[in-house]
Parts: sequence; C-alpha cells; structure tokens
Amino acid sequence: MKKIKVRYAPSPTGFLHIGNARTALFNYLFAKHNQGEFIIRIEDTDFSRNVKGGEASQLKNLRWLGIDWSEGPDIQGPFGPYRQSERLAIYQKYAQKLLDQGLAYKEFQENTTTFAIRFRVPTNQTFSFDDLIRGKLTFQSQEIEDWVIIKSNGYPSYNFAVVIDDHLMQISHIFRGEEHITNTPKQIMIYQTFQWHLPQFAHMTLILNDNKKKLSKRDANIMQFIEQYEKLGYLPQALFNFLSLLGFSPLSQTEILSPQELINLFDVARLNKAPAMFDTVKLDYLNNQHLRKLTPEVIASFIVQKKYLTLTTAPTNDKEWMTKFVSLFQDRMNYIQQIADFYQLFFQTKPSLSQEATIFLQTNPQTTLILKTFYNVFDVIVFKKDVIFNAIKQVANQNDFSKKTLFMALRIGTTCKMHGPSIALLLELLGKKQVLKNLSYVLKQAQKF
Repeated sequence: MKKIKVRYAPSPTGFLHIGNARTALFNYLFAKHNQGEFIIRIEDTDFSRNVKGGEASQLKNLRWLGIDWSEGPDIQGPFGPYRQSERLAIYQKYAQKLLDQGLAYKEFQENTTTFAIRFRVPTNQTFSFDDLIRGKLTFQSQEIEDWVIIKSNGYPSYNFAVVIDDHLMQISHIFRGEEHITNTPKQIMIYQTFQWHLPQFAHMTLILNDNKKKLSKRDANIMQFIEQYEKLGYLPQALFNFLSLLGFSPLSQTEILSPQELINLFDVARLNKAPAMFDTVKLDYLNNQHLRKLTPEVIASFIVQKKYLTLTTAPTNDKEWMTKFVSLFQDRMNYIQQIADFYQLFFQTKPSLSQEATIFLQTNPQTTLILKTFYNVFDVIVFKKDVIFNAIKQVANQNDFSKKTLFMALRIGTTCKMHGPSIALLLELLGKKQVLKNLSYVLKQAQKF
C-alpha cells in the first residue's frame, strides 16, 4: 500500500481562518490515524493578496492548535522548496513540456510580446473521480474552455501549480473544501496528460452560520480567526475538538474528545455530506468542559501569564489567592477571559444593588435583622473559609429565620448579588473589609423600607 501523505497548502493572506483550520485538521487527523505524513506548502504566487507576516502567523496558529508537520517552509524537507514563489522554474519546465507536445499554446496580448500559456482542453472526453465523501463525480470536457496554466507575469495558475506540487511531493490524499470540486477536472487533465497517478480527493462539507448560510468573513457575530479565540482564552484542545466535529461524526459516546482520541476515531466513512453548522453555543460548552479537566492552579498560571486581570485590582501575584479565585468560577467559564468579568461582578469596590435584589429587601422584613446579625458575627471572626462557613451555620441554627430568606439575605448583603458561587470561599477572597462595607451599604438600603 502506498504511504499516506497529505498536505495543507494555505495562502499567506493573514490570520488562520476557522474554515482553513478545519481543512488543516482533517488532513492532519487522516494522516495521523493512518501513520502517514502531514506537510505544509505555502501557495504565495498571488502577491496582491499576500500579507506581511501572514505565513508566520498561520504557522504559529497551527502549532497552537496542536498540529505539527514533517515538511514545510520553516523546517524544509526532501521535496522543497515549500513556497510556490520559489518553485517557478519547476512550473515553467512542465509548461514547456506541454508546449513542446502541442498540448498547450501561447496566447499573446495584443501588440506585445507578453503571453500567457493555455492548456488545450481535449475534446469529447469524460473526467471522473471517486470522491471519498461524495462518491463518483463526472465532468465533460466540452464544459471547460482552454485554461491558463502560466499567467502573463510568468506565475502559474492555481490549478496547474497544485498538480505539479502534489505529484512531486508525493501527495496521496487531498482533503479540501467543496468549493474546489469544480477545479478538480482541470487538475485531472494535467495528471492524465503527464500519466501521473491521481491522488484520492475528499471534498469536505460547507460550514454554515447560524442563519444556515455559508460562513462568510462578513458574519460579524462569529469570530473568524484562530487568533481571536486564543486571545479570549479558548483552549487549543477545545478548538481542535470543536473544529474536528464540523463535518465529522465520530463513533463515540461523547463529543468531548482529546486530540489523540479524535486521531484514533477518525474515519473517512463518517465524514458528512450535509453542511456543518458553526454553533458558538456548542463551542462554548466544549471549551467549558475542557476547562473543567484542568486544575485551578494551571488556569491561574495561564491567567497571570496572559494578563487577563491586569485591568482589575486583583492580586495577581498571590498564587494562593488566584488559585482559590479560579476554583470558584472554573465551572462557570466558557473561556478564560470571562474571569475578568467575574472579578468585576463580585469584587467591585463600590456596592450597588440590582432591581431584583432591591425587591427582595422590600418584600422580606426579616432582612434587616439578618444583615445586622451577620455584620456583628463577621466583624469579630478570622476571615477564612472554614471559620466563615461555621459562623454562617451557627447563625442559621441559633435563629428562627427562614433558611431561604437567611441565605438569600446573606448573599445579597455580602456580595450585592442574588446569585453566585460558594459563599464561604467567596467571602474569604472578598476580604473582611469589603464584606463589611457591602453589608453596611445593603443594611442602609434595607432600612429604607
């Protein structure tokens, strides 16, 4: 059996797009599942679209996702160069062979010596291939005009260069978006003309937005680039997980899968023909589940490293405090940057009450006495979680307050919020000074009613 070798061949047009990342992932998963090779090639011959730093940015994003490669522009290999702009002589050589055989011809611009080279499309021929996802696809040559293989500036067209490169780099399988289906007959012509072995193609399903239309860079409500997700604190293994499920249904009891589990489960037979929905709710859920697998210490270190709390008054140099803080909110986080929102929500220096909390104070006359009781108790105890917990328990046991009213009054009085995480640890992290300040403020509001 021929060794499996796949490639991902981006253009350096900027940050790594989520659709392109999905393409890279499917090629990578297929290669790794079959003990094959995954390589990178840069298609940079359209200089008008190239962005300075685009190549380096995309390679960095791929590595962040957890994708590695055995050949590429940064590490080289036996079939280089790995940038098309450095392979022009190779394309010219094969174009000349076609000219010499009369299978291509020069098309001169009017009144100039400048010319493009067009491939002479054979007449009355059928071009077919067995797509690994869609089955047999067939095209007729009369549907295709003679097409440019070398442009007038000397650079190859996409459909010509990609065949030369894939053949010389010994690519066996090509996973790409369904928009490339119409390119395939032109590419087959080149393979057949040179009597080269045809690789196996797999054209992946479209990715749709929440309006069930093709995902577009104009979809402002969906972040389009891997870099954006990294900055918000999405985990690479979660994004790897999510993107891998866009068009792939693994045979698994759970969708929460590690990269290695996805490699093990990858099966071309389970790739979908129907379009895949880019569901941001599902992405947040998967990221939340992957965050839950990490220790609070790991997330705390990440928060400090990425400076997610630099715009707050959080004591980021206090490792113990940060770890406890993360443990409070870890299960609630969809992405790590949300930790700053939680901090601002509960650790604001100026107390204020929501309308819902104010209504509770108005409709529960026991609140004033409860708040006074807790103020007096908290004023004299050591402010550690276990001590606070026991103090709350003692107040609940020694007084004839409704438990529901008592605990709601406690939460509103100490945090100015109706809902929140474990109260004892939260109060320890808030600190006695802030808790008493909040109680004093809420008590004054309650006494107005």
